[in-house]
Amino acid sequence: MALPAIALILLIAYIPMAGIILAFKDYRFNLGVFGSPWNGFENFKYFFTSGTGLLVTRNTILYNMLNLVTSQLFAIMIAIFINEMRGRYFKKISQSIIFLPFFISWTIVGVFVFNIFNYETGTLNTVLKAFNLDPVNLYSMPYVWVFIICFFNSWKWVGYTSVIYIASIVSIDSECFEAAEIDGANIFQKIFYITIPSIMPTIFIIFLLNLGRILRGDFQMFYQIVGNNGQLFDATDVIDTFVFRSLITSGDIAMPAAATFYQSVLCFVTIMVVNGIIRKTKPDNALF
Repeated sequence: MALPAIALILLIAYIPMAGIILAFKDYRFNLGVFGSPWNGFENFKYFFTSGTGLLVTRNTILYNMLNLVTSQLFAIMIAIFINEMRGRYFKKISQSIIFLPFFISWTIVGVFVFNIFNYETGTLNTVLKAFNLDPVNLYSMPYVWVFIICFFNSWKWVGYTSVIYIASIVSIDSECFEAAEIDGANIFQKIFYITIPSIMPTIFIIFLLNLGRILRGDFQMFYQIVGNNGQLFDATDVIDTFVFRSLITSGDIAMPAAATFYQSVLCFVTIMVVNGIIRKTKPDNALF
């Protein structure tokens, strides 16, 4: 019964890994992947000496760390709030509304962002003009987009992630809360001394799983929100968008392959190091 799944994983995930050798070759279309000459680490050297490698690496790590912290923090808070709600129907409606953004594609979100922040006809500047204030061109202010991207990432993912935490909270033995009530604990004491410590294993597991993607930016999010606006590249360009843009502008397959290989290796090293640290300090919370 497992054979179809195993075959699918081999076909999609493992066999294409042979293409890793592109990162170490001077790729020629007429010679193909295996016929092109080797060039060692020249593609990696060009990636970093061009001045782009460190920039997109910094941006990728920064955004993923900010998105990881903000989305997980908001998800935990929302899960606790929903769990503490007493109205059954209000709880279901609230959870559904919070979960809804997960089903909205990044293409639609990109349209929302453009219509909100567009200099000429955007909602933000329309409101500012209505109050006789000067319009703001956010598309010429690169580092403001750090906050915009983090906000929309949390808005889209917080409902989905909160479901996992709600399931973890529901599984807590109700006798713990009953005993706390008998001892006179208020709602905040129950949250800080029972709820949060009980879901810590779940928090660690989700943190480690997301940490494995610390150098993988959400391509759809960045591309749909930022697009090809060159003014914002220094503050918003990540490895994934850089690779895509390199492919469609230069047609050079080898250098983007080197960037992707570098990205994958760093992701692997990061999760192994952090998991090793957690295994030393809290073995029960480690992935393996």
